[in-house]
Amino acid sequence: MSKEFKKVKSEELINFATNVFQFYGLNYNNSRLWSEVLVWANLRGVDSHGVLRIPLYTEYLEKGIINSDPNLRLNQLSGAIARLDSDLAPGPVALKEGMEVAISKAEEFNLGWCAISNMTHAGAVGFFSLLASKKGFAGIVMTASQPMMAYPGTHENVVSTNPIAISIPGNLNPPLLLDMSTSTVGMGKVLQARDSGEKIPNDWGLDNRGNPTTDPNELNVLSPLGGAKGAGLSLMIECLTSLAVNNPIIEPVLRTGAPLSGRPINGVAIALDISMFGKKDLVKKQVDDLVKQLHSVGKSEGVKNIYAPGERGDAIKIERQKYGIPLAMGTIQRLKVVADNCHLTLPID
Repeated sequence: MSKEFKKVKSEELINFATNVFQFYGLNYNNSRLWSEVLVWANLRGVDSHGVLRIPLYTEYLEKGIINSDPNLRLNQLSGAIARLDSDLAPGPVALKEGMEVAISKAEEFNLGWCAISNMTHAGAVGFFSLLASKKGFAGIVMTASQPMMAYPGTHENVVSTNPIAISIPGNLNPPLLLDMSTSTVGMGKVLQARDSGEKIPNDWGLDNRGNPTTDPNELNVLSPLGGAKGAGLSLMIECLTSLAVNNPIIEPVLRTGAPLSGRPINGVAIALDISMFGKKDLVKKQVDDLVKQLHSVGKSEGVKNIYAPGERGDAIKIERQKYGIPLAMGTIQRLKVVADNCHLTLPID
């Protein structure tokens, strides 16, 4: 696969993706949201969760694995807690609704917790954590999916790459954002390496014989971040999401050896009113002060900048908004197939 890249403007990609999802039966608002989430990831340099996912999503839409016209059912439950059954909705549609519910609860109870069942892949979950911080809340998002990561002592797929995102607003500074998977890298980075024809580090995962591999096409199972720490965190996210809504994902797959039909994913969206622990403006100023001190610490040789969580993505976003998003030729070729199937023109020369 060629290592060549071509650049495309973000708005052109959003419009293209919106048209693709509308072709597969989504309404305009849901199509636009999904597209914005994907391109947001590309803009921040997280290409593994960007538009390279579109071909797989369209395949899932064709097969009914993702429901293009879901019936989201909200159960307000009691107090700060709610549950949303998303009917295999696109992950961004479900998570946006879930976080909006959590924010509404937090406005009333200082804390909002919305458990989400039966959604599908959501992409970069930091997008939804930031929805809370833009309203002045701390935001936490976690999702749980089927086994695709090793557990210490085995080279089989036992747990998942379950991501977690945490954000908190600053005053002058943009919100801080930690957005990470519990694997060394997410599967999207492996897909990105395949598209760009690049080798991968040998600590990303194992082949089907249980050996480390640098060939993204040979990778069979991802490695947990920090060994037992990443694997344990993944398992606890499964408990806080899937088991909390009586919709287990890992245990049935391990017991039967077969994937769950519909590829369901569960999640949780949390919003916390930080003003309950002190004046909100003071907390936000303290976030700014913390960032200022991080920027002032001594740098190792060859290091140009010290970044607080989320700042590297913010910097990349400024550059890519100006000069365009680079797409690997492998990604472009797969998107052209999608464009042809949808009778669309890919906005790339």
